[in-house]
Amino acid sequence: ASVSKVTLKTCDGLTGTTVTINGGKILDIFESDLRRGTEITICDLFYNTPARLKHMKSLYTELASVIDYVNKIALSHPEIKFTLENNDNIILKTDGSNNLLKTIRDIYGMQIVKKMIEVKANDNDYEINGYISDPSVHRSSRNHMITLVNGRVVKNAEINRVINDSYHSYKPDNRYPIVVLNIILDPSQVDVNIHPTKMDIKFSKLEELKELISNMIKKVLSEGIFIPDALENNESVIEKPKYVEQIIDFEKVKEDSEEYVIIDNGYNANLFDLNDLKKENVVEKKEIIEKEEIVRYPSLEVVGIIHKTYIVCQNETGAFLVDQHAAKERCNYELFLSEMGKPVQHKISLLFPYTLEYSAEEFIILKNHFDVLNNIGFEIEEFGINSVIVKAHPNWLSAEAIEDDIRKILDLILEVGKNFSIEKFNEKFATMMACRHAIKAGDYISLEEASKLLEDLKKCKNPFNCPHGRPTTISFTNYEIEKMFKRTGFDNYK
Repeated sequence: ASVSKVTLKTCDGLTGTTVTINGGKILDIFESDLRRGTEITICDLFYNTPARLKHMKSLYTELASVIDYVNKIALSHPEIKFTLENNDNIILKTDGSNNLLKTIRDIYGMQIVKKMIEVKANDNDYEINGYISDPSVHRSSRNHMITLVNGRVVKNAEINRVINDSYHSYKPDNRYPIVVLNIILDPSQVDVNIHPTKMDIKFSKLEELKELISNMIKKVLSEGIFIPDALENNESVIEKPKYVEQIIDFEKVKEDSEEYVIIDNGYNANLFDLNDLKKENVVEKKEIIEKEEIVRYPSLEVVGIIHKTYIVCQNETGAFLVDQHAAKERCNYELFLSEMGKPVQHKISLLFPYTLEYSAEEFIILKNHFDVLNNIGFEIEEFGINSVIVKAHPNWLSAEAIEDDIRKILDLILEVGKNFSIEKFNEKFATMMACRHAIKAGDYISLEEASKLLEDLKKCKNPFNCPHGRPTTISFTNYEIEKMFKRTGFDNYK
């Protein structure tokens, strides 16, 4: 009221009152209609405070921020009906049915709802519930990772990091999932007075919460089947409605704002029965879990290879394309991680040891991590001034191009440097070596070798993505193939 022109209309069902305020001064109070409820109209925000007004950004950016905030408030209170309009255009409309999945649909669209996975977890201190997206659905910003604490929107970098890390190797590292998690706990366990906006909070038992969230998400992802549909464009799975495009020029927002806020909205006035969708998904998930008790990756018959890159397969459900490089990379990655974790390493001695020379600073870093390399099967020692000698390598490392591999591994030690951690090194080592020793696109392999590759892929913990998050397999269902050839609806014609 101090920085704008406000008109307040309120009624308790017995008495209606209208209050007009201008710049903090009450201009008028009078009786009004008896419509129960309260309506507040705000005009000319910051008209009398130029210092604040000059910090307002363009119309497009401010509108984007408003939409983003109202979306999050709607998700935190699915029991409340929200309608957001701009110049008589509906941007958001929820029905207040207290159905979180339906609110997600109103904001992100039906295609996203089909790819949301319900999650639940609890311990003595925390209760968590909400939805996370299928790994094939991801965005370029963290803005869609929404955390609610006791029903209030908060931001916590540690929680966001744990959520994103839980998707590791299921998606590209520079992409982020869509997540809506509500964390319920005793209010005395959080401190909200660490940031002026109260958006950032401090948890008294943060490590326990991080472990609970990580285990919950990893468990769900480890049980799912995530083969993307070849006919679905995952980068634009949310279609922006025309009215939003008319309201917001997204390029202007991008140019004007330091952090580009993507407005994903799929509002459609047509109602749908979300309960049917949930029931359908529950049935599908139960069937999937029953099958996953045996194997997660489907049994596929290899029928050919195209462009010396993609393995063509089929089964009774449809056709599949497998990227031979991504598939081999995944197999190598899990093999290297497994071998590096074994306490006893078998070595292969080099007939001609390799001597490598480094700068004084680099030599000190390498010398401090000789034990790490020796533990995974290398035999490396100091050799003269600022030089090292490598006498043996682990037997699970191919002798082909071993000198180049050794250089790459030592460079990796130097890259990690002072912030070295064994977990980070093992991860980067396995990822790097998996890629270097994988079949490349354009390499010829026989159908027998392709079948063996699929059998190895089938045994992986995550057979659906390479270590960088790219899909190994995409599918074409029988229905989609028939639809492309206009055969659906023509059952009488064979």
